[in-house]
Amino acid sequence: MSLSTVMTRALCGVESPLVRVETHLSNGLPSFIVVGLPETAVRESRERVRCAIVNSGFEFPMRRVTVNLAPADLPKEGGRFDLAIALGILVASGQLDASKTQAVEFIAELGLSGECCSVKGILSSLVASEESADKIFVATDDAHYGRLLRSEKIRAAPDLLTLLRHLREPEQYPLPVLDSQESVTAFSHPLPSDLDFVQVKGQYSAKRALEIAAAGGHNLLFYGPPGTGKSMLASRIISVLPRLTLDEARSVASLYTLTSTPRLESDWYQPPFRSPHHSSSAVALVGGGAKPRPGEVSLAHHGILFLRAY
Repeated sequence: MSLSTVMTRALCGVESPLVRVETHLSNGLPSFIVVGLPETAVRESRERVRCAIVNSGFEFPMRRVTVNLAPADLPKEGGRFDLAIALGILVASGQLDASKTQAVEFIAELGLSGECCSVKGILSSLVASEESADKIFVATDDAHYGRLLRSEKIRAAPDLLTLLRHLREPEQYPLPVLDSQESVTAFSHPLPSDLDFVQVKGQYSAKRALEIAAAGGHNLLFYGPPGTGKSMLASRIISVLPRLTLDEARSVASLYTLTSTPRLESDWYQPPFRSPHHSSSAVALVGGGAKPRPGEVSLAHHGILFLRAY
């Protein structure tokens, strides 16, 4: 058939709406057009996808290729649509059976060799995909979230060729299934020894105030001369907070995947502690920018935001 539909997901803040990658092959001069409000990185996927298909040993159709990313009014950013576009072309050109991509979502960037690469904000997409897809294929570097989310739907696709072999003959070319019950040491991971609340000697009134604030989720104001232990006490309040639940850990980690420093696996269930510099700008504190990103207030979600005044 010359028409195919493959499912993937976009990224809008911490939301990850579903996107249909519709591919149509028609007669005419060879061309490759991507429509559906794509930004520059998405339009450049034409060259990545073309090279990935050819270098994986498949034939790129010498026809007029039109790819529509629906819904058309949703902005599309990044290279996360590469894998779905490549599979849509292979299905439309008859090199892959359309039934192999039903109830499945594909989220990965492609290298020129066909390698599947990690994408930003993948955790939000995986959480959203849990309810709608039977399987979710992502790059190998992103597949560890399957353990943290305790999901058996997530599969690691190292490259386009390996994925195509698996889709065609899953019994002969199986992809490893991540053990969702594999020990996630983050839940019982101890805090660093220098941040333990029990190490604070004296300061009984301050410690009592911290315990009440931690138990009730209250704000707290410390004031006093430098060197009296305000920062030291505030940094140790994390050790008396309960570990995050799975849903809380998901929401916090989803925010961090939008930044350049995603949460470590060892910090997964640990409440975040954010201590921005006193000279931080308003955008750094509350978020924003040309492409909105979370600020310190958002990154302290379910944790502690420690602000200094000078």
